[in-house]
Amino acid sequence: MAKPGRLGVGIIGAGKVGAVLGAALRAAEHAVVGVSAVSEASRERAETLLPGVPILDVQEIVERSELVLLAVPDDALGALVEGLGKLRAWQPGQLVAHTSGRFGVGILRPVRAAGAIPLALHPAMTFTGMSLDLTRLLDCTFGVTADAAMLPIAQALVVEMGAEPVAIAEADRTLYHAALAHGSNHLVTLVAQSSQLLREVGVESPERMLGPLLRATLENALASGESALTGPVARGDVGTVTAHAEALKEHDGGAGGDILAAYLAMARATAVRAASRGLLKEDQFGEMKRALGDGTQPPEGP
Repeated sequence: MAKPGRLGVGIIGAGKVGAVLGAALRAAEHAVVGVSAVSEASRERAETLLPGVPILDVQEIVERSELVLLAVPDDALGALVEGLGKLRAWQPGQLVAHTSGRFGVGILRPVRAAGAIPLALHPAMTFTGMSLDLTRLLDCTFGVTADAAMLPIAQALVVEMGAEPVAIAEADRTLYHAALAHGSNHLVTLVAQSSQLLREVGVESPERMLGPLLRATLENALASGESALTGPVARGDVGTVTAHAEALKEHDGGAGGDILAAYLAMARATAVRAASRGLLKEDQFGEMKRALGDGTQPPEGP
């Protein structure tokens, strides 16, 4: 016997996020009535994570669904919503949720105009598009935005998927998403750059060297914040930082390399934050600023 309040769910976009969230809603006993999938990869993903769910065109999915989940790229979301609005596809009382981190419910104005209910449900997680992602949801937080009266609905959907909802104000969505992208996406670049350098100095398995170090660093940073900061910048070791920069400049073949640019940018930011916490004295900060070049600004006084 089905649980009360079960919904007919339509998934628009069988990318890594859409297919996984569709599978999670299905596991919560909602009925996935259709999924859109254009590429061969998305069709295979739909067949794997949503077996038996028909692949339909977008307008038919909207017509059949009580909850429409829009799991499309940020830049495609506005045009999709507007286009379906012009086709009068949105239905009064229908729930329409998107998974974009950047946007709140403002981008769903055509949905609201039709009498449907706009929701923003963004998982703060990176997905592979495979079944193992379902277990990741159990330790995942969603940034949720909705009208005050509808926020409990958005929160309940997230809880049903096994995750934790956190309310994000409409005006804060872009900054919220920037925080996640800065932490997650740039971490991948950082690890790739460090791995490249280690391989080039003869380390055959950089992941074995970096893994324990980075995991411990991340755990310490999450537990202790900036109190966990260590290293030559925080210690004021100007000579070491200068030597690093010179070695990276030589490695990159000049001042235009991406690894040197990233090192200097992060070292400058680290110096400012270390100085603001009193880890660097004023004279140490000044020396570090000169060593790192333009771009480092002194912290504001109390």
